[in-house]
Amino acid sequence: ARHAGPPDGGWGWMIVAGCFLVTICTRAVTRCISIFFVEFQAYFGQDYARTAWIHSIVDCATMLCAPLGSLISNHVSCQVGIMLGGLLASTGLILSSFATSLEHLYLSLGVLTGLGFALCYSPAIAMVGKYFNKRKALAYGIAMSGSGIGTFILAPVVQLLIEQFSWRGALLILGGFVLNLCVCGALMRPISLKEDCKTAPELLEQNYVPETEKQDLKRMSILSPLIKLWPHECLCYCSWKEYDFLLMPGFMVLAVSILFMAYGCSPLFVYLVPYALSVGVSHHQAAFLMSILGVIDIIGNITFGWLTDRRCLKKHRYFCYLFAVGMDGLSCLFLPVLQSFPLLVPFSFTFGYFDGAYVTLIPVVTADAVGTPLLSSALGVVYFLHAIPYLVSPPVAGWLVDTTGSYTASFLLCGFSMIFSSALLCFARLAKKIKRTHLPSLTGNTALKQHIWTNGEIAYSVTAELDQRDVEFLAVDTNSFSKR
Repeated sequence: ARHAGPPDGGWGWMIVAGCFLVTICTRAVTRCISIFFVEFQAYFGQDYARTAWIHSIVDCATMLCAPLGSLISNHVSCQVGIMLGGLLASTGLILSSFATSLEHLYLSLGVLTGLGFALCYSPAIAMVGKYFNKRKALAYGIAMSGSGIGTFILAPVVQLLIEQFSWRGALLILGGFVLNLCVCGALMRPISLKEDCKTAPELLEQNYVPETEKQDLKRMSILSPLIKLWPHECLCYCSWKEYDFLLMPGFMVLAVSILFMAYGCSPLFVYLVPYALSVGVSHHQAAFLMSILGVIDIIGNITFGWLTDRRCLKKHRYFCYLFAVGMDGLSCLFLPVLQSFPLLVPFSFTFGYFDGAYVTLIPVVTADAVGTPLLSSALGVVYFLHAIPYLVSPPVAGWLVDTTGSYTASFLLCGFSMIFSSALLCFARLAKKIKRTHLPSLTGNTALKQHIWTNGEIAYSVTAELDQRDVEFLAVDTNSFSKR
């Protein structure tokens, strides 16, 4: 059955639970790989930069292959994609337990496990957006909190497993744990929404993008026909149409800011434990810092999701997102002067909370930019953009540590990168408001009307918005054709 809109409940809460487990098995496990950092470095006798490539390749493969996950989800099945991803990720972790070199870990733990995570992550997140509208931010907050609660539980557990069974045994057990992704995939029941498949008059009366992107859509429509309609047939966008949003200026600015944000956030999860150990913190206390970061991450996920669903903040999710990214950047700038466990605990609280906050809002901000029907494809691109920064930033940070002998330069670079990401979004929104204020003709009554013509059974529509007479004309025209 086709739903008029997202049901905002029902089986949607099972989708949230499934996505919650997916984020535990993907993002939390990836974060906990940093606990293996010191073990890998000691066992293979390598420097910071070469060892950091393991975590970089996992993150890079996860984000680089995110569009592949979206493609399988859109054209085969979300369930099939997540189950296949679970099998690949588990196989990679199990093979990593038999590694004899860093190169072996690059391929098994990096490429194979990262590819498996990619097939699971973005499709599961997109499914939440299809089941929720009014409570979307809260649903995402609960679903994405799996990353925090998973880190909180897994960090001390992984440290204990390493002590009891060595790093090889710990990886083998994690491989079995990640097989739970197959169970998560079984929960992802597909849903059909009317906005994904509309009749001609319905689609023309309703734009599939938010109000803030209407002008961007008008400019895009000049380049190619916006829609191609058949009477009494559902509209199914072609594969190449799924990526029309790439031409939207609003999405392009968001994409550039994502690059800087991803560069700044990745090294912290790799080097927090090694940095804590370098300033005299014990192994258990260092792992506990990751646990604190994880549990506060949960609070950030849920509370920020709930708050931005309130009426007073719902229209300001964009600014809430850039505020959270900026606060994480400021936290990184202060990290080099925090050189004891009591001082590192407040850092874990602050960074963890705002990390959970902006991670929750990434899908929401993306959905506001491109619309729900294109969310799966857009998330695939957004997470794809994380790939290069995730690949490059930890080794660059490691090289800075090897060169300077301290972590100061690495953490400062991370902080300024995240602050720049936030500032870029802020300036883009201010520039857009100034443009609307001083150039009302672009959005006022002088805007071009949409021209419609028919050729047999196919109706074409290009450029600006319809007036009511155009809509009525098209509806009458398509009805008369169907009677023939």
